[in-house]
Amino acid sequence: MTLRIGLTGPIGCGKTTVAEWLGERPNVVVIDADRVARQVVEPGEPALDAIAERFGEALRRPDGSLDRAGLGRIVFVDPAALRDLEAIIHPAVRPRILATMKRADRDRATAVVVEAIKLVEGGLAELCDEIWLVTCDPIDQLGRVRLRGMSAAEADHRIAIQGDITEQLEPIATRIIDTSDTAEATKERVYEEFNNALSNEPA
Repeated sequence: MTLRIGLTGPIGCGKTTVAEWLGERPNVVVIDADRVARQVVEPGEPALDAIAERFGEALRRPDGSLDRAGLGRIVFVDPAALRDLEAIIHPAVRPRILATMKRADRDRATAVVVEAIKLVEGGLAELCDEIWLVTCDPIDQLGRVRLRGMSAAEADHRIAIQGDITEQLEPIATRIIDTSDTAEATKERVYEEFNNALSNEPA
């Protein structure tokens, strides 16, 4: 039976890197929820029409694509607007992820990993056998977010709007992966925990 792992955690703590490492294991399928979220707002998708209706047609570029930067400037300073956006995106994303998970089951994949920062809010956590919470030292987190081209103020804001996501998710986490150590040590820890998960061994 295919093991289903939900992978989540704060921005800048290394979810994508952990997902990539897990994807290197034999017969493991990785689903990037952010990538699916981008797909559901492509031209012609109902979610894009819903976003334009809620936030304005000005967010639709001349070529029909979504002005993601413009949308970000709206939702990242307005919690109510962000909730409205998530109410549009999550119902569109969930069926596509569920379909991929079912294909992984049919193909007898060893595991399927769902990487999503909104794993719980998007209703994806309930589909998983294990929830992995990826964390790191706050100083490391800020530095990694700034490497994405953000100023210190922008990075602080992006981290702050998530609230204390680690504290919120710890009670439901099956395994906690701290990525503050070296890449080599962290990768070894990830593989160890993956093997334990396959063997149904506790964290």
